Amino acid sequence: MSEETPESSAEQKPRRRQARGERRIAQLLQAAANVFCTNGYTAASTNAIAREASVSPGTLYQYFPNKEAIAVELGGRLLHQMRQMHGQAFTPANLALPLPELVDAVLDPMIEFNCRNPVFLALMHGSEIPGRIAEEHDALHASLLTSVQSLFDHHLPDHTPEDRTLKAEMTFAVVKGGLTLILAAPEGPERDAAVTELKTLVLRYLGPLIGNAPTAVAGTLTTTPTP
Repeated sequence: MSEETPESSAEQKPRRRQARGERRIAQLLQAAANVFCTNGYTAASTNAIAREASVSPGTLYQYFPNKEAIAVELGGRLLHQMRQMHGQAFTPANLALPLPELVDAVLDPMIEFNCRNPVFLALMHGSEIPGRIAEEHDALHASLLTSVQSLFDHHLPDHTPEDRTLKAEMTFAVVKGGLTLILAAPEGPERDAAVTELKTLVLRYLGPLIGNAPTAVAGTLTTTPTP
């Protein structure tokens, strides 16, 4: 067995400190997420976040100078994850699926992400979120809307661009509102029922438009061809 040299030991110490720092940052960000969900961004404070993380305010300030810096870091990480989910959901293969499978392929990752990260809606839709996060969220929103509109561009080529845009915006608004209700429902049967209801609503709207009229039967969704 080779002995540890002074040089290798010196290299390991910064790595260990870095790993501890990353764990501490993750702890603080999770605490901030809990506080933002409970109190909202505006009413949250660094002291409340420190208490939630079971650390002193001084420890928190070693990593973040203020609440805005915490929100920017947390929001940036969430937006990165959301962009990854977006890329996995809106693929050419998924967009070629039959309508019910397409709705599942797009909505399931989005619902899972928001249920796993309820702070996303709480933070992104706050009235006083940091400008940088608001700008990045608006860019992501525009990208998601463009992806939804591509569905209508493909299936409704004879409609005007303005009409296709309106239909995309309506679909997006329905999903956004449905996500809010899903998150408000307790985990279990009530949340599952809200998910089914959102999918039924989306299918009922999209079916006649893109040629697959959905039929809901005892909580399951099937399609029948539109004549």
